[in-house]
Amino acid sequence: MVPPPSSGNRKESGTARFFGSASAGVLELLGFHPVDTVAKRLMNNQQQVFGSGKAFSESMGVMNKIIFKDAATKGTLSKYFSLFPGLGFAAGYKVMQRVYKFGGQPYVNDYLNKHYKETFQNVFGDRHAKTIMHATAGSLVGIGEIVLLPLDALKIKMQTNAQSYAGQNVFQIVRSEGWGLYRGASWTAARNAPGSFALFGGAAITKEHLFKLDDYGKATFFQNFVASIAGAIASITISAPLDVIKTRIQARSSEQAQGGWTIVKNMVAKEGFHAFFKGLTPKILVVGPKLIFSFTVAQQLIPFFGRLLDGEAQAAAAAKAAVTKA
Repeated sequence: MVPPPSSGNRKESGTARFFGSASAGVLELLGFHPVDTVAKRLMNNQQQVFGSGKAFSESMGVMNKIIFKDAATKGTLSKYFSLFPGLGFAAGYKVMQRVYKFGGQPYVNDYLNKHYKETFQNVFGDRHAKTIMHATAGSLVGIGEIVLLPLDALKIKMQTNAQSYAGQNVFQIVRSEGWGLYRGASWTAARNAPGSFALFGGAAITKEHLFKLDDYGKATFFQNFVASIAGAIASITISAPLDVIKTRIQARSSEQAQGGWTIVKNMVAKEGFHAFFKGLTPKILVVGPKLIFSFTVAQQLIPFFGRLLDGEAQAAAAAKAAVTKA
């Protein structure tokens, strides 16, 4: 759900890609973990909040309970801190995920450029080949993201179902869940493939066709920001139905586990097709900025670290040459 597409003419080092993407992950975590918790709890909710003759105050009380859980009747500060369950899991997952996804996509894109550039040009034409390669690289990296699924699953369990694990430490939870932490792997891959394709593809299309950039690494902050908005909204919308299914699979404990297709059938029968888009509006309005933020930061910082490290390397080489000459 960035360096974005790696720059077209200039390749940043692995160190620059690591520091840029890791910085984006840390900053995103600090600023957006609470709103991510709200979105996950809304997606996991299966009861009707508004309508059916309920008074507005009653509906808001239900919503308050869904969002803040046991802290719903407590003070503002307690409510706020109740939105930070599983922060350790979130930190590990978010930083590793951003490094893997945003730092790894350029390597896949470089590989496609080296070995399959002519194939993409023949199929999509010179005008669209570069954009499609960036999107395809993002999609492939997104599918491989399932290796980090246990951390994501633990984060979601703490955000939506923490009471089921009260009194257990990390090792006890991992031992009790076992391979169940990979539950929903196929649905996660199915969500990530189109979602990451849209994220990187949307950003690439914006830079290529709106701003007429050949070297994406030279985009200004404003250009990166606009490209991030386009990519993030496209990604969130396209992956929303599969994201709801994935969240419900992962939120359940091993005793309550249900298969993806069982959840789909129950959603259609009991909640209707609109259930597949539950949480979409708050996710775009609240979680969307999280992705836009990290996407923009990574796109800015990776080239920045690349230039910084290149400058240091050139300075060191010049100093070494001066010493040698002397």
